[in-house]
Amino acid sequence: MNILSLESSCDETAIALLKVGKDFLSLEKNQVYSQVNIHQKYGGVVPELAARKHVETIIPLLTENLGKNKLKDIDYISITSGPGLTTSLLLGITVAKTLAYINNIPLIPINHIEGHIYSNWLSNKELRKNDKKYFPSLILIISGGHTELILMKGHGDYQLLGQTLDDAVGEAFDKVAKMMNLGYPGGPIVSKLAEQGNNKEYDFPRPMLTSNNFNFSFSGLKTAVLYTLQKKQKINKKDRYNICSSFQQAVVDVLTKKTIKAAQKYKVNSIMIGGGVAANNQIKESIKEESKKLKISLFTPHLKYTGDNAAMIAMATYYRLISKNAKVLKGKKLFTLKPTANWQLTKNKL
Repeated sequence: MNILSLESSCDETAIALLKVGKDFLSLEKNQVYSQVNIHQKYGGVVPELAARKHVETIIPLLTENLGKNKLKDIDYISITSGPGLTTSLLLGITVAKTLAYINNIPLIPINHIEGHIYSNWLSNKELRKNDKKYFPSLILIISGGHTELILMKGHGDYQLLGQTLDDAVGEAFDKVAKMMNLGYPGGPIVSKLAEQGNNKEYDFPRPMLTSNNFNFSFSGLKTAVLYTLQKKQKINKKDRYNICSSFQQAVVDVLTKKTIKAAQKYKVNSIMIGGGVAANNQIKESIKEESKKLKISLFTPHLKYTGDNAAMIAMATYYRLISKNAKVLKGKKLFTLKPTANWQLTKNKL
């Protein structure tokens, strides 16, 4: 089968074409148009600007990658329909519905978080060969908009264990970077500076580290950084390194302890990480070290699949189809599909 997937949940416009045969799986096309340069001066994503850029980008992206007559070879179209920014989601959904209706191709809505989960299948051949041995799996989703722990018992079978009660971890990184005028997106910048600092210089809080649940909170940690900066008034290069390093270590400690605690409680066979912050090496190394002690397999996506992309949406679509739990829309039913900005990934709502 040939699966054409689109992703426009935030500020990346992405397209992917996945070709699947009896004994092979090939990512024929995978392109992402990033809007980082547009939103940098604002220190964050501006929804109206993001949607406008999707309008300008998505059709040229399709034409460039598929040509004018290539849709005749497409068996399924899939689209991210939530969670995300409503205006951005709406643009992608409108294009996907139009293409599907005109060309009489089935359309499959995919949850963005599920896409991040399947970035691990996209990146690890071992999972594609024999994933049953790795279920149940504990999924840690860490991105600019999400911080969640999900128990995955099988394809399409999810249980939400915990999530952030305020800021997502990626958002906290961005806000800390903004406080110190480091630039946007803040995560990669803070992580790079942290490598040169002392992670014990500042005793920042580890919010909800010892709570009896698997929820997260990063608002208090972010505020502690703000108070430190206000108290110092002026910071030099060394201060900057140390603050970044101490902040990142607090994040790493919380994510690692919560993840390992959940892995032990639910007796999982593997841990998987997904989302933009999955690019953070210190987080990955910390969880890897602890999971190794428990003899639990750890899977992480390739760097190019950590951010928003359509390849992960295509992979999620494929597994929905072969598991026979895909929501397939065709004909007039296509027009019932609407963006779901807060679509929660759970067992019964897909």
